[in-house]
Amino acid sequence: MDTAEHILHQTFGYSAFRQDQARIIEHMGDGGDALVLMPTGGGKSLCYQIPAMLRAGVGVVVSPLIALMNDQVTALTEQGVRAALCNSAQTPEDAGQAMRRLRQGELDLLYVAPERLLREEFLAELDGVELALFAIDEAHCVSQWGHDFRPEYLQLSVLAERFPEVPRIALTATADAWTRREMREKLRLEQAQEFISSFDRPNIFYRITARRSPKQQFLDFYRASHAGHAGIVYCRSRARTESVASWLESEGVRALPYHAGLPAAVRQKHHATFRDEEDVVVVATIAFGMGIDKPDVRFVAHWDLPKNIEGYYQETGRAGRDGEPADAFMLYGYDDAAKVRQMVLESESPEPVKRLEQQKLDALLGLCESTRCRRAGLLAYFGEDYTGDCGTCDNCLEPAQSEDGTIPVQKVLSCAWRTGQRFGAGYLIDILLGRKDKRIEGNRHDQLKTFGIGGELNEKQWRSVIRQSLAAGYLLPDANGYRTLQITPQGLEVLHGRQKVTLRVDREPPRPRKARSRPERAAVESQLDSTEQVLFETLRAERRRLAQENGVPPYVVFHDRTLLEMAKRRPQTPEDLLAIDGVGEAKLARYGEGFLRLIAEGSAAAAEPPDSTGSSTN
Repeated sequence: MDTAEHILHQTFGYSAFRQDQARIIEHMGDGGDALVLMPTGGGKSLCYQIPAMLRAGVGVVVSPLIALMNDQVTALTEQGVRAALCNSAQTPEDAGQAMRRLRQGELDLLYVAPERLLREEFLAELDGVELALFAIDEAHCVSQWGHDFRPEYLQLSVLAERFPEVPRIALTATADAWTRREMREKLRLEQAQEFISSFDRPNIFYRITARRSPKQQFLDFYRASHAGHAGIVYCRSRARTESVASWLESEGVRALPYHAGLPAAVRQKHHATFRDEEDVVVVATIAFGMGIDKPDVRFVAHWDLPKNIEGYYQETGRAGRDGEPADAFMLYGYDDAAKVRQMVLESESPEPVKRLEQQKLDALLGLCESTRCRRAGLLAYFGEDYTGDCGTCDNCLEPAQSEDGTIPVQKVLSCAWRTGQRFGAGYLIDILLGRKDKRIEGNRHDQLKTFGIGGELNEKQWRSVIRQSLAAGYLLPDANGYRTLQITPQGLEVLHGRQKVTLRVDREPPRPRKARSRPERAAVESQLDSTEQVLFETLRAERRRLAQENGVPPYVVFHDRTLLEMAKRRPQTPEDLLAIDGVGEAKLARYGEGFLRLIAEGSAAAAEPPDSTGSSTN
């Protein structure tokens, strides 16, 4: 691990490993297979990049996102790593050069799209070179039950069959227990060691609010905290994407649409503008992966409801990859839920998949309506316990209006129990509301004690009760994908009167807040005093100049966090600069002299005594 730590420091510029990185790198270095779940921004890439550099041969990285692949290879090249890519967006000349470097042993890492990897001629090329490892990124794409299915991923089992001695690592930021099982089976990783880090992103503030006046609600959010910041707004349709981007422009927000229906050249231009500049808001479709590696996205907003919690978690995870405070803001409404449900029903998916997708939608709505800490509810979905209040979500800071919901929940649980836990929400609601049909009469469920006892609530309210019961863990969807509801041990405690229940009640629409005339300072900048702030802006200007000069995004030169440390610590020597996180030997050689000069000039200016008028002397 001394060698791994040397690479971490000298190449990538970091002082220490985080979470499970060291254990994963050691395991892969020894030739073991791994299944890795780590949140966005947790450092998944290092888990295969460093082993590929430690082991003999080339590490082949399978990635479904061409834009992300390009950004990663650009960043690695800046850090002095021998990396290349191979995908359909390349020119034949560039692809040919990458393959020549592969054959000549001049690469540590080769990024490739799954479609290219699976071609017989490409696999034949790999037969002739020494392979360090295979890394399968975004491995949740293998799951037909998941939120981002890619059929090509099902064929990646060929790697285990054709290269059985080459270690493989599958990585994702988002996978529930079902998806993890599919990843193991479909990728032939049955014997792989599993590494699951906490799903918690403590730097993200979660806010979920009912849609009332979406334009005003978003403007209040944006102008209060994020004017001039980079952000992403997710919409369901291409038409909504275009209209929201156009409206934001009319409100003085620099906004660009991004969806699969745009011409490729326009998409690439919008992506590059968002990647390279610091004040752009991209309005994107939920279904179209952004594939971004931009660390300083300060907010992600959902204008429309996503399909499930996995998608919500993955999309919000694109905010605050640099570890600095960021916001996740979502608007939801029952019309949203109806549209998503209709999309599911009209899809060509098999019936079990449709049932599971509807259950996942119910779980998302339960998260929206829950009165508990958002972070606790989100983590509970992925099987992780979170006790107490996080203090960084709307429910913790502004507790929702609630009421005792013990009796309504007991009625639902009793109805589920008396029907043998063999039916779904709609059927139970029909019984509670006393609705007779052939199915209910045929099952003689109109004779139950619970038939017609729910007249105090309407259908929409009963659906809210059931969703909140699911979110709280009193009910559980059937594990086989059927829309039947099972009572959990915790639900039995409620049913037998040993536990009280609190349910969320929607507030009356609040009066729109007056937007602040000036945005609050960015989270990074707020950590600096006035002198440090001047130096920080000077360093950012130099970073912007170098990025434009070299044709790379600013964060590839240095992250904001690295500039923040420079402004606060004011390194004076190359050794001092190398001790700052994010500064490796390649970047020190390329940029060090210029940044040290600016820091020295800034320190000298700050040390000058004021003259009698209160201004600095010349």
